[in-house]
Amino acid sequence: MQVTETLSQGLKREFKVVIPASDLATRLDSQLVEMKDKVRINGFRPGKVPMTHLKRVYGRSVMAEVLQTAINEANRKIVEDNKLKLAMEPKIDFPEDQAEVERALSAEGDLAIKVNLEILPTFDVGSFDDVSIERLKAEIPDEEVQQTLERMAAQNRAFTPKEDGAAAVSGDKVTIDFVGKLGEEEFEGGSGTDIDVILGSASFIPGFEEQLEGAKVDEKREVKVTFPENYTATHLAGREATFDVTVKGVAAPGELAMDEEFAKGFGFDSLDKLKDAVRSNMERDYNKASRDKLKRALLDALDKKYSFDLPEGLVEQEFAGIWQQVENEQRNGGKSFEEEGTTEEAARADYRRIAERRVRLGLVLAEVGQEANVQVTDDEVTQALLERARQFPGQEKAVWDYYRKNPEALAQLRAPVFEEKVVDHIVSKANVTERVVSKDDLFKIEAEDEKPAA
Repeated sequence: MQVTETLSQGLKREFKVVIPASDLATRLDSQLVEMKDKVRINGFRPGKVPMTHLKRVYGRSVMAEVLQTAINEANRKIVEDNKLKLAMEPKIDFPEDQAEVERALSAEGDLAIKVNLEILPTFDVGSFDDVSIERLKAEIPDEEVQQTLERMAAQNRAFTPKEDGAAAVSGDKVTIDFVGKLGEEEFEGGSGTDIDVILGSASFIPGFEEQLEGAKVDEKREVKVTFPENYTATHLAGREATFDVTVKGVAAPGELAMDEEFAKGFGFDSLDKLKDAVRSNMERDYNKASRDKLKRALLDALDKKYSFDLPEGLVEQEFAGIWQQVENEQRNGGKSFEEEGTTEEAARADYRRIAERRVRLGLVLAEVGQEANVQVTDDEVTQALLERARQFPGQEKAVWDYYRKNPEALAQLRAPVFEEKVVDHIVSKANVTERVVSKDDLFKIEAEDEKPAA
């Protein structure tokens, strides 16, 4: 086997690999000899099938395996001899002349192929003394804990049916059936039966609850609303809808009690312990928001700190995934680039920059993790798997079995754990200052461009 480098340009490499016909013939004969004692062919005793007949029957399929093995060996030789780190799997170009390929498949001629590949860039990680980031923190006010307790009490308060003919007012619980329509067509997920609505709770689409005030049992109402622009179901966002509502019950709220019995209903011995638990849960939310902001600031700093050539294949792969998501969202939402104030060309350019950022950050984090010898333990992967399974109540075992039987899927759980540990490592080396901000600033939603490519 002869391997010759024919291109070395940036991160791209090209090699010409020539596999002699004699080598192909030897490999083919060796494979057929191994088969001779195993195959069963009518008219021949085991082990007595002539090689010529064996080659005529199985030669072509065996040669395909021979070629694949030879190509794999060539790829390994290229990587090992040149000490390369591949960005993606090599691309193999076979001869355009089909006659040349046929001669190789018959072991009557040499096979010359081209191996195109991209390597990972090399760069100096250096220190993180020049990385300065802020850790944002916000205090949890006592009134917010109290408001949370009041919401919990409101959600668990008793309601008493009103007398016949009584109208619903803000604070009442109204039980309804409804059918939602876009124009004259019902839409998926827009219908419900025996749904309880607390008027004034703002738990439904804006404007829905207000239009039920004054309603009575057995009354039918037409409720018209406009879905918010940021509605989770993108195909409904910003659209006008009509709901045909039938009122089936109206009930008045009982006393809002927050006492020891109220706390015991949640499994706590006292109201103070319930308050502590509520504050603890809120602290976890605040800490997560603080962590997310810190990570975003760090990734922004790393994106500015490092500049190097990116493997085009990785960028294209990342961009393709992003663009597919964009197209799906547009298709589901029924929107165009023009309606979003841009053009497809401009959008492509923006999302390509996002793809480049993600690939760059992914490579940086991978290199930092390797230099720092960051390891993900089996226990950490198991914890990640347990957390994933909990996201599917009632299907935990199926989720567990799926990941355990699919190494690639399990690797997808390992990658985020590795990423978080590398971020912790960098944060420990960077200059971190703390700043107290408001809750609104702490929980302000940022774009997700910072997500590194796995």
